[in-house]
Amino acid sequence: MKVQPVVGIQPNILRWARESIGLSLDEVAIRLKRPIDEVEAWELGEVAPSYPQLEKLAYQIYKRPLAVFFLPNPPEEIPPKREFRTLPEVDLENLSPDTYIQIRKAHAYQLSLRELFFNNNPSDSRIWRDFSLSFDQPIIEQAKEIRRKLGVELIHQISWKNDDVALKQWRSSVENAGIFIFKAPFKQKELSGFCLVDNEFPVIYINNSTTKTRQIFSLLHELSHILLSINGLSKFDKSYINSLPNGEMKIERFCNAVAAEVLIPNVDFNESSSHLPHNIESVNEYEIALLANRYGVSREAILRRFLDQGRVSKEFYENKSRNWARQQKVGKGGDWYASANSYLSERFAKEVISRHYRHQISIEQAADMLGIKAKNYAGLEQRILQGTKI
Repeated sequence: MKVQPVVGIQPNILRWARESIGLSLDEVAIRLKRPIDEVEAWELGEVAPSYPQLEKLAYQIYKRPLAVFFLPNPPEEIPPKREFRTLPEVDLENLSPDTYIQIRKAHAYQLSLRELFFNNNPSDSRIWRDFSLSFDQPIIEQAKEIRRKLGVELIHQISWKNDDVALKQWRSSVENAGIFIFKAPFKQKELSGFCLVDNEFPVIYINNSTTKTRQIFSLLHELSHILLSINGLSKFDKSYINSLPNGEMKIERFCNAVAAEVLIPNVDFNESSSHLPHNIESVNEYEIALLANRYGVSREAILRRFLDQGRVSKEFYENKSRNWARQQKVGKGGDWYASANSYLSERFAKEVISRHYRHQISIEQAADMLGIKAKNYAGLEQRILQGTKI
């Protein structure tokens, strides 16, 4: 039986859907196992895909609802190149399809948050309204204020027994300040995370494909962006900052400095490292690890502190950072529901469950908001109610 082309598909929507996820015609043709000329002809309106082909395009490749392809014009969306200023243009042009999907998910979470909380953030404390960062004020004093707003005292921080506890505590403190934090295992592993500024529902999205200490630094870095009211998209390797225009370079260096000062307060750091020689390059790595464990940060973050103080060379810092990055391992959990729960904002997830219990949303709507299939809802619901999260 001859397969019939679908009537009513808009060619400009097909092109928009492809470009909005960062795919070339050739990449789409390979995934569909069709000639590139055929895919190009669809976008030119010369022919149309069949229904099975359209389903595969929509659900497997472009990750869009089927109905969107019958709209007269593409829906309004801000592309990453306009939304994020803090990556060099070449990096923005080479974002992976997975990164486009994660950014799209973050926007979808914001829409769900508006629906769940009736357009009003439920937190009593909204840190971005109570306090904003300034390039003109001392970083040490501003970092102290962030700690005060988050309710994190140094004596508590150094008592946290491991990286898992530290990440959970920092994440909880930031969420209690009104910011919703989500995580995902980015396929584009060099990206550390991003944030979306909003007057009611700012969102921080962290790359889970790395160690807990690096996730903590990313969390504080993106928080700094929110307190500057600037969307951020960041990488682990800080060398990209040197390729940014002066204004964006200033932003990224400032956010890194604020995150470092919040996590490793300068006065306490100087006291804790006062027994070490000025030239840290001769120090046993165990001493670096002890300082890292004190603050719940990476060894690279501690060494960066010493670099800023002129106690190690840039070459030494970069070599050690590369070596340590190769050594780092990320734990692989075998419990899918535990992992899925850890990716979600705790307050968001519990509100979805509560609304479902009150019969205000269906199980299908709840599952859609949580980004899962309805058949997996019961298992994830149990995990959410148990409150296990890192």
